[in-house]
Amino acid sequence: MTERQGQTASDTVLTRIGQVVMLHHAGDREEARSRLLELWTEIGEHGDPLHRCTLAHYLADTQDDPDAELAWDLRALTAAEELADGRCAGHDQVAAVRALYPSLHLNLAADYAKLGRSEAARSHVRRARGAAGALGDDSYGDGIRAAISRLELRLGEGDGSGEGTWGPPRQRP
Repeated sequence: MTERQGQTASDTVLTRIGQVVMLHHAGDREEARSRLLELWTEIGEHGDPLHRCTLAHYLADTQDDPDAELAWDLRALTAAEELADGRCAGHDQVAAVRALYPSLHLNLAADYAKLGRSEAARSHVRRARGAAGALGDDSYGDGIRAAISRLELRLGEGDGSGEGTWGPPRQRP
């Protein structure tokens, strides 16, 4: 019973994050940032790593300052690493975070590129490509893979096509 209550509380926080993200996607960046920061204060720096990872990942997108964006993306990666190390998570959370790694590293690569830190950007775009195997064969996965290829091209890391570098094509039903 206690485990189920914890799962329900976790789902509630993720639902609340999702609602704020929809607000951000609808164009209200300031309000989204304010609400996400309220949630961050509520869960705290030592709260559930999945919540911290998700919140920080989306908080980064609401930042105007590139240094602040980088700081939030680094917080997201730190929380993801806590989950991946198995320190605080169930199997479902670890699997969910593994699928976020390509996006987390892609965002960090873009942050470093904005800040003119090319070597750090290249390192994270390589890590994004390396983690891309965890992506599904769906529109989200396709979008992340395409963004990785575009950033690689911008950074001089590849031809940007992604052709021949993602492994054998997946069979669609």
